[in-house]
Amino acid sequence: MSNVENLKERIAELKAQKRAIILAHYYTSPEVQQVADFTGDSLALSQKAASVDADVILFAGVKFMAETAKVLSPERTVLLPVPDAGCSLADSCDAERLAEWKREHPGVMVVSYVNTSVEVKAHTDICCTSSNALRVVQSIPADQPILFVPDRNLGSYIKKVTGRENITLWDGCCLIHEDFCPEGLAKLRAENPGVKVLAHPECNNSILEQADVIGSTADLLAYCSGSDDTFIVVTEVGILHEMQSAHPEKRFIPAPKRGGGCNECLDMKKVNLENICSALENLSPTVEIEESVRKAAEGSILRMISLK
Repeated sequence: MSNVENLKERIAELKAQKRAIILAHYYTSPEVQQVADFTGDSLALSQKAASVDADVILFAGVKFMAETAKVLSPERTVLLPVPDAGCSLADSCDAERLAEWKREHPGVMVVSYVNTSVEVKAHTDICCTSSNALRVVQSIPADQPILFVPDRNLGSYIKKVTGRENITLWDGCCLIHEDFCPEGLAKLRAENPGVKVLAHPECNNSILEQADVIGSTADLLAYCSGSDDTFIVVTEVGILHEMQSAHPEKRFIPAPKRGGGCNECLDMKKVNLENICSALENLSPTVEIEESVRKAAEGSILRMISLK
């Protein structure tokens, strides 16, 4: 079966048969987003994973996302169609190194971005996403030292906004967001005077300095509902599908990466209709987490979700 419409039809049949739901991140390919029951950013998907009425959750995304779903829904079967779909940001923080750092710096609170492994979350006091990182940090007493893991760019942005000098930054980054070209963005802005630049806070400061709006994918999507009709978008190009679907009358220009071209996360693009169909047919590959690690990680995630 290679026809796209046939695959979509078969996926719909399998979802009904297996009582399955598909969660897809905005950075996956358009055809994957089209078969998803719910698309969203990391925070929205975390919340959805905890509340869905289904026996099976198929996560169209990368490994740390599917792990989060399993942490929050241990009784459900969680499928990750491509087990080696990783994340450069998550890979930039090793759980053993973090545990060693904590031993050397007792009393420091660890705030971990959701883009981390389940083992890192198990060593974390509270998680955050790009949507709620500011709220998470502001919920912590001002005199409490914090280690922000692992994204130095998001952490630096939060440190600047809050003015808190007692935030230590882990030296990690998303290689996709790190690869946007500041000179190319400046050129694009000059060619499109007055057009708003929307940027994700995982970008480095040379990009954020040029942005009119800085926010999570959900924040950037919400901003597109305003009166402007053209936007330069500085995040993974997959988000343009949702933007264009929601606002077909508007124009969205992807910011260039170094060397030219659009910025794609190849790991996010590993999930496709064929491997989604196979995973649902076989109820495999599944995500499995050792219970003590799952319980430790669950606390850090639930503390994040409970913040209002």
